[in-house]
Amino acid sequence: MRRVVVTGIGMINSLGNDKESSFNKIINGETGIEYITLFDTTEHSVKIAGEVKNFDPKDIINPKEVKKADRFIHLGIKASQEAMADANFNKNEIDFDRFGINSASGIGGLPNIEKNSLVAEDSSPKKISPFFIPSALVNMLGGFVSIEHGLKGPNLSSVTACAAGTHGIIEATKTIMLGGADRMLVISAESAICSVGIGGFASMKALSTRNDEPHRASRPFDAERDGFVMGEGAGALVLEDYEFAIKRGAKIYGEIIGFGESGDANHITMPVVDGPYRAMKSAVEMAKRVVGENLKIDYINAHGTSTPANDKNESTAIKMLFGDNIPPVSSTKGQTGHCLGAAGGIEAVICLMAMERNIIPPTINYENKDPDCDLDYVPNLARESKLNIVMSNSFGFGGTNGVVIFRKV
Repeated sequence: MRRVVVTGIGMINSLGNDKESSFNKIINGETGIEYITLFDTTEHSVKIAGEVKNFDPKDIINPKEVKKADRFIHLGIKASQEAMADANFNKNEIDFDRFGINSASGIGGLPNIEKNSLVAEDSSPKKISPFFIPSALVNMLGGFVSIEHGLKGPNLSSVTACAAGTHGIIEATKTIMLGGADRMLVISAESAICSVGIGGFASMKALSTRNDEPHRASRPFDAERDGFVMGEGAGALVLEDYEFAIKRGAKIYGEIIGFGESGDANHITMPVVDGPYRAMKSAVEMAKRVVGENLKIDYINAHGTSTPANDKNESTAIKMLFGDNIPPVSSTKGQTGHCLGAAGGIEAVICLMAMERNIIPPTINYENKDPDCDLDYVPNLARESKLNIVMSNSFGFGGTNGVVIFRKV
């Protein structure tokens, strides 16, 4: 089976519009969660989110193209441009027929769906934008980006709620392993901070209502957590066959040595312990076949949403799998907010940067111990630590779970 490595990364989120500024603020324990400005929250019970700031899509694409794409596509284009530049290809030496793409999002163009639905209801269906449908489709993220970079290999998409970003990485890895492509660009993006998005999650009682303290609202594993805070953003990774990367002298951030997928088959929104446990177990068993039975995970970037159910169940699943050898665990959603389908891509980039720099990002706002969440969550302050192998977890509505393991090369 072909080895798959990461040779380019990029991200944008509420903390910064590139990977360096974002990661530095994550390590410093800063948060991008503030009061919502993208729409009027007067009638809403939730007024906070992790919005991307100071971002103008006209800076990255032709202004005439902006209206053809939803904001999640704009964010995905930005992250993919950074990842492709980071991979530093000599385009004259690349077979673009063998270079594919996997785009991922949990919801896609929800703001445009909301906007055009109101047009149809309040005005006339004849006034619906001709760009509405293509701007809202998840796979159009891959469509826009593949056109920009000339990627003519497999053009795939993953739409698996909050596990979409991680599943995108897994599916792209499989494509290379099985010889369907030599390189894959994986982009996960989400921008659902709109009236119907916030209102819909709030109606489920899934969101934090700590409106008076935006910076302290997302508090993974803390006993006083009361729900997640929505974020937006995008993460992008360039995956390559190991031999191709070595041949061209590429910088390698890490190798994908394990992945696991599972379904809960239990409830459409309520997580359980068994599904995440089996996904992690599958990823670990695969990684052991690569490095041996003495596999040691040095850090887990948890799904860690700051919801009562997820954080308890994920902690239990980790204890079940690792027993007395539980690695440090942290969730970076206190810093970025929960970016839904983009979370897995963003957090994979965070894991790779943490591994490169041998530092574990903190779980911020961890102030009150929960007896059901009793692991080492690297509370509030980043920790220097030798990181050779790291794991990233993503779990989504519908009982869909994805886990990926990276190692230094």
